[in-house]
Amino acid sequence: MRKNRKNFDILSSFTYFVPGWKGCIWITLLFLAGVLIGNVFTLIMTALMGAEAATEYGILVAYPMMFLPPMMYASYTSQRNALFDEGVSLDSNHFGGRRIIIPLVCIIDIIALGYILDFFNGLLPDPPQWLEEMLDSMTQGKFWVNFLSVSIFAPFFEEWLCRGQILRGLLNFKKADGSRGIKPGWAIVISALFFAIIHGNPWQAVLAFGAGCLFGYVYYRTGSLKLTMLMHFVNNTFALVCGHIDSLAQIESWSELFSPAQYWVIFAAFVLLLALSVRLFGKIELSKPQGNCDIIAAEEQ
Repeated sequence: MRKNRKNFDILSSFTYFVPGWKGCIWITLLFLAGVLIGNVFTLIMTALMGAEAATEYGILVAYPMMFLPPMMYASYTSQRNALFDEGVSLDSNHFGGRRIIIPLVCIIDIIALGYILDFFNGLLPDPPQWLEEMLDSMTQGKFWVNFLSVSIFAPFFEEWLCRGQILRGLLNFKKADGSRGIKPGWAIVISALFFAIIHGNPWQAVLAFGAGCLFGYVYYRTGSLKLTMLMHFVNNTFALVCGHIDSLAQIESWSELFSPAQYWVIFAAFVLLLALSVRLFGKIELSKPQGNCDIIAAEEQ
């Protein structure tokens, strides 16, 4: 008899879809199709309700729409593959006996990384006016709308796609010779590049690539998608809260808040903190060379 799947665990619906190169390209194309669908919905909403309402509320529907095509495909393929192939869990729990410490370290790490990458963002030219207005609308509009889209939807859907599908697939897909995946370092970098590209502009891509590398390494060592969702949530919510604090909303760089000496001392401290954190995660024992995502046997018929 076929094993019962935990109906309340949405992540288990994708266990048996482990995309290789072709699968990653295919879900990328489906994601782009979803982007098109979301944009069409926004245009329709603009025509029916006006530009202001569409800008304010349209993202609550248009954003999830972008991920609907790849999620439907991944779920369907997973159900088909479950009858004859091993799966790879999207969310495992390899914390090395540090179930409390690891999440706290991750929260501090993502704030530290944002501070460090702010320096590199400052090396870019000023963003165009339309982009500044778009980014401001994501952090300075109605708080509950922004919280749902930026702090809830983005961490869930983007982590599902970039870590749960792209990275997990590149680490664990089966090759013709029976081996699995590509080298973990390359898989992490490629998934981080993908994460940066889907943000659509260099100003967000710098932070997205750096965060994607950190998220990817954490996912590789722990197998926990919930942990990377937590980090993503903290990063986005921190930006959202800062955007609603008048004294912080107007600054363009953390260097504006501190003297040069203070800024660089904090910078060096955060670099050291991240180095120690990487060492901490490195001590988590790997269940297999391709990382700590659990292998799940094919379901019984």
